[in-house]
Order: sequence, then structure tokens, then C-alpha cells
Amino acid sequence: MRSALICLYVLGFHVLVFAQQTVPIPIPAKPPTAAPAQAAPTSFTEDLKTPATSPEAKLRQMFEQKIESEWEALQKQDKKAYGDLLADDYEGVETDGKGERTKLQAVNEVTEGNVYTYTLWGFKLIPIQSDAALAIYEVTMVFPPKSPVRFSRLYVAELWRKRAEEWKIVHYQETRVK
Repeated sequence: MRSALICLYVLGFHVLVFAQQTVPIPIPAKPPTAAPAQAAPTSFTEDLKTPATSPEAKLRQMFEQKIESEWEALQKQDKKAYGDLLADDYEGVETDGKGERTKLQAVNEVTEGNVYTYTLWGFKLIPIQSDAALAIYEVTMVFPPKSPVRFSRLYVAELWRKRAEEWKIVHYQETRVK
């Protein structure tokens, strides 16, 4: 019995040791004819400086401009401008843990905000249909000097729908980035 346990132990040890051996995977070299990749824009503003030529680029810039105007309205505490971007069936989820907000609740909270400045970057647009798109981006907000919290960085996803020839935010979801 004892010798059987020793044999099992030795066999198990060898299986573990030999199972961890790795074979190097060759990594092919980049072809010398490959063109250097262009750096992605670091902010919306930088991307908006380039004129859009393709329909995809025009759609992307249109959403970047709408999101830029959304954050301008929040910074200036402009309820009307912010409300004009939201669909009537809007639902928003923010990082404060207060749950979902309707359009009315979100618009009424605009005057409670204290965004001093902000930077939008990392924009990604995922067209879903001709009348729906998902916009994903990051925002870094700076609050006034005497605020208890000076900075906040959020990862944001917004679902936009085209209704009556106007694009509106149907759903907003933010996640705090540390």
C-alpha cells in the first residue's frame, strides 16, 4: 500500500512537471512593406479637426459633436440644451448608486452638477442599424478647486436612436474608472 502511494506521488509529480513545459511559439516578423499605423486621436477635438470624407467618418463626427454639446450643456448647466438631446423614454444610470433616471429626473439634476472642465477621448462608434448606434467614450471631469473631489474619470456608453430624423440618447450608462 505504501509503495503504491509513493508510485502515485512520483507519477503525479512528473505529470505536473512535464505538463508545465512550454514550446516557444514563433512570432512572425512584420512585413517590411507595411505602412506605419497612424496614432489615434487623443480627444474628440483633435478628431473633429480632420474633415470627414466617408459616410462612416461623417456619422462618427456627427456623434462626436452631439456628445461634445451634451457635455457643454452639463458644464453650463443648460437644462434645455441637455434635454433636447434626450429621448422621451430616456434611461440613465450614473455612478452615484441612485439607480435609473428618467429624462425628467436627468434634466432636473443638471443644475446640481459642478463640472468645471472636462476632456472627452477614446471615442468608439458601433452602428447597430440605420437608426441606432452605440457610442462609447471616456470623460475626465475636473471639479472646482474647493470641491472635495477634484477629478473623476468615467467610461460611458450611450445608445442613440434616430427618431423623426433626429438622433436622441435612449440609454446612458457610466462606470467609474480608477
